[in-house]
Amino acid sequence: PRPKSSIKKTSKIGFGVIEKLHIGAAAAVAVLVLGFFSLPAIVSMDIEGDMAKPAQAPFPISVNPHQETIIEDPAIEALLAEEPTTLTASVGILDRVTIWLADKIASVPLYSQLSGADQRFVTIYPGYREEEVARAFGGALGWSLKERSAFLKQVYSNPPVLTEGQFQPGTYTVSTMMTPDEVQIMIYDRFSKEILERYSTTTAALVPLEDALIIASLIEREAGGWHDMRDISGILWNRLFAKMNLQIDATLQYAKATGKNGVWWPKPVPDDKYIKSKYNTYKNPGLPPAPIANPSVAAVVAALNPKVTDCMFYFHDARGGFHCSPTYEGHVKM
Repeated sequence: PRPKSSIKKTSKIGFGVIEKLHIGAAAAVAVLVLGFFSLPAIVSMDIEGDMAKPAQAPFPISVNPHQETIIEDPAIEALLAEEPTTLTASVGILDRVTIWLADKIASVPLYSQLSGADQRFVTIYPGYREEEVARAFGGALGWSLKERSAFLKQVYSNPPVLTEGQFQPGTYTVSTMMTPDEVQIMIYDRFSKEILERYSTTTAALVPLEDALIIASLIEREAGGWHDMRDISGILWNRLFAKMNLQIDATLQYAKATGKNGVWWPKPVPDDKYIKSKYNTYKNPGLPPAPIANPSVAAVVAALNPKVTDCMFYFHDARGGFHCSPTYEGHVKM
C-alpha cells in the first residue's frame, strides 16, 4: 500500500501551487484594474504635455496669389510626412479607441469617487462643422440647446470673426462643471497657439488668415487624407488663378445640410449644383464667405503650400485613390 505520508506531502504541494496561482491571478487583476483606472490620468497628462510645449515655428508659405505663382519646396512634403505630428492632426484609430475608453472610464461614478477627478475627454475631429463641435461638447457636459448656442456665439466673438474655423481639432480635457464661456476660452487658447501665433504678418500679406482657413476647410473636407492635401490645394489655386469657379462638392453639403437625423454632411446629388446659397461654389466665383468646417494644422499648411501641378480636375476612386487631369475631357475618361 502507498504510504500515507506521501499522500499528505503531495496534497500540500498541490495546495501550495494553487495558492500561488490564486495570488498571481489576484495580482494580475489588480494590475489590470490599476492600469484601467489610470488611463484617464495618462491621457490627461499627455494632452497637458502637448499644450505645455512651446509654439512651433511660423507657417511656411510657397504660394503667391499676387503673382499667381507657386514655388515647390521639398521640405514641405517632408514636414507633412512626419508621423505622428500635430501637422497631420487626424486622430488615428488607436488614439480614437484609447481616448474613447479613457472617456468611458472617466464617466463611471466609481472612478470619480476613487480618483477624486472630475473630467471628460472631448475630441474635435478635423472637418467638423460648428454644430458637430457644439454637439460634442454639449453632449459630454450636458449642455442645453441654449447653452450650446451661447457657446458658439462666444467663440464667434473672437478674432478672426468667422462662423467656422476657430474650433481647433484635437482632444480636450474638460470638467463636467465647465461653463460654455470657460470652454470657449480653452478652445481659443489652443487656436491661438496652433494657428494665430504661427501666422506671421509676412504670410498674412500674401494670404489673409481668413482666406487660408477657408481654403484649408475645403481641403479638409475634400482630401482623402493628409497625403493628398497639397495636391488638392494645387488644383484649387489653379482654379482661382484661372478665375474658374471652384466647384467643390463639400460646399454643397455645407449649404444643404439641416442636421436631420444627425447628418451634417449629406451626400451631394446633381441638382444640388443649383442650390441658392452663397456657399455654392458651382454658381458663385471665388471663395465661399467663410470656412465650411474646422481644418487641421496640416490642411492650413497645405493651403499655404500647394503642390505644383497642371491638373484642374480630380476625383477619388472607390479605394480612396487620388486621380487628376489638366482637362475636363481627360477627367471624364479616367
